Amino acid sequence: MTQDTTPATAPGPPVRVVVVDDHQMFRAGVRSELAGCGAGRVEVVGEAADVDQAVAAVAAHRPDVVLLDVHLPGGGGVEVMRRAQAPSSATRYLALSVSDAAEDVIGTIRGGARGYVTKTISAADLVDAVARVAEGDAVFSPRLAGFVLDAFAGAIQVASVDSDLDRLSEREREVMRLIARGYAYKEVAKELFISVKTVETHMSSVLRKLQLSSRHELTRWATDRRLL
Repeated sequence: MTQDTTPATAPGPPVRVVVVDDHQMFRAGVRSELAGCGAGRVEVVGEAADVDQAVAAVAAHRPDVVLLDVHLPGGGGVEVMRRAQAPSSATRYLALSVSDAAEDVIGTIRGGARGYVTKTISAADLVDAVARVAEGDAVFSPRLAGFVLDAFAGAIQVASVDSDLDRLSEREREVMRLIARGYAYKEVAKELFISVKTVETHMSSVLRKLQLSSRHELTRWATDRRLL
């Protein structure tokens, strides 16, 4: 029997990643998870907490992939891509967000992201998603892929949804979605790393701006617009 002397293929360099999220504890958690599950495959080379920091981090590190939150101080994830992505840049963007609302998914993909996954993703799946995006694949959580297909098929009228949501700040949108899904104020506060009092203030503002009078009306409003 002839012995196979073909040399094994050496593993390539790790995918270089910048993590962009306005919550320091979340960034630290992602860094730790990627270091554990992605050892040798993924390397976090930088972090950022807002749009300006993100643009600077992309320019400084030239990462392969940016893990990008959708809602950020200074303009959001789409603004990061608009300002940081030069035409010749090889950097790719993967949205990693608490939001799974249709208009966030579609708007972020239209802004230039190669994929969109939610923060419920496992560490192993996140490593795989980062690696696939680095290779040029488009990656979505299963439910979110349907939003993109529906949008291009014309089933979701994004413009009309945006006109309503333009009245709300980014934080108010996050609070609105969680409350409309039935979260208690304490649960919203824990999810968004804010106080219960701040949740109450945002909720009052949301109801006033949308001219609604109750959580029940808010849930119906959000359901009709396929925001949940």
